[in-house]
Amino acid sequence: MRLHLRVRAAALTVAAALGSLGLITPTASASAQHQCTLETNAYYCYNVYAAKVYDSFDGTGKVVGYMYTTYSWFSCRLDNGAYVGGPHPNRWLLTKADNGVWGWMKDTSISSETNPLIPCN
Repeated sequence: MRLHLRVRAAALTVAAALGSLGLITPTASASAQHQCTLETNAYYCYNVYAAKVYDSFDGTGKVVGYMYTTYSWFSCRLDNGAYVGGPHPNRWLLTKADNGVWGWMKDTSISSETNPLIPCN
């Protein structure tokens, strides 16, 4: 039993190291463990480190910033953007990148379930 725990701990350590190097990045899943939560007029979700924030959601947008925090806030979601894959294949979330520029993040950069976010009008 102890060996099993040591093997599991070692595997988690390796996975964390690979993730910090950008070799493993979590993606959103229909069975995400955490849901985005509403806190003081913004939704907070877990996202991948250095997630790109784009100036549009049509698939042709340029990167306007990055999200270096992994628990970030979002305003709303849009479900008719360019295809991104995952359980919400056309979903983009409105946020402000760490450089202060507003933009859109792909749903596949979020590891929390994004259904709780309100739709953007």
